[in-house]
Amino acid sequence: MTITEGIVLKERIVGEQDKFIDILTKEHGLMEISVKGARKINGKSGSSAQLFAYSRFCVDKRRDRFYLNSAEPIHIFYGLRQSVSRISLAGYFAEVLRYSTAELTDSGNVLRLFLNTLHFLEKGTRDEVQLKAIFELRLMSETGFMPDIVGCRNCGKYEPQSLYFSISDGSFCCEDCFGDRDSTGCMKVGLSVLTAVRHIVLADMERIFNFRLSEDSMNVLAEFAESYLTSHLERHFPTLDFYRSVT
Repeated sequence: MTITEGIVLKERIVGEQDKFIDILTKEHGLMEISVKGARKINGKSGSSAQLFAYSRFCVDKRRDRFYLNSAEPIHIFYGLRQSVSRISLAGYFAEVLRYSTAELTDSGNVLRLFLNTLHFLEKGTRDEVQLKAIFELRLMSETGFMPDIVGCRNCGKYEPQSLYFSISDGSFCCEDCFGDRDSTGCMKVGLSVLTAVRHIVLADMERIFNFRLSEDSMNVLAEFAESYLTSHLERHFPTLDFYRSVT
């Protein structure tokens, strides 16, 4: 028997009564759990195994499968369901996590990132554009794709007022060094955006949500973060298309 805390990323109905759930845990990474008689389960156990429920799971392992024995809710994130855009953005985050964490065994930082992001998303205390950019860039950093944000790759300048970010490798080049090169695959950004990227990928987890940008700079940051994630994961996410359709 295994006891672990995790959050449900996906539910899949099997037959008339059963379902599988994918949960992200700290110690065991991504786990697929069979829930027998799911539609008959009421009360705490039923709510604990629904989408976006953060719960304490007690599971049995038989052969190569995990089966739910019992579950106790820690936080259900009901507030996400009050907004189509919030629940669809959470769905996008969950799809990205299921793909990017499939091989991870130590998922503590990623789980914490997701829980903190959902907290702010549920409460509505941070803008969705900001939360999405933070989640995308910090997730990339936690899973081995941190952008190279130390200095200009040519001259080493630390705080250029204007620079070009390469989407493919995450490095940047100051405008002086970039000159009149072909900018295909690059994004021109200002120092405020570079500073925000540095904050997101380097700050302590509890501080990464604490920064402000102008609306224009935030939109540039959001475009860079999304492009960087989709480029490095090399995957199309239908949930992202749906989120765009409702915002």
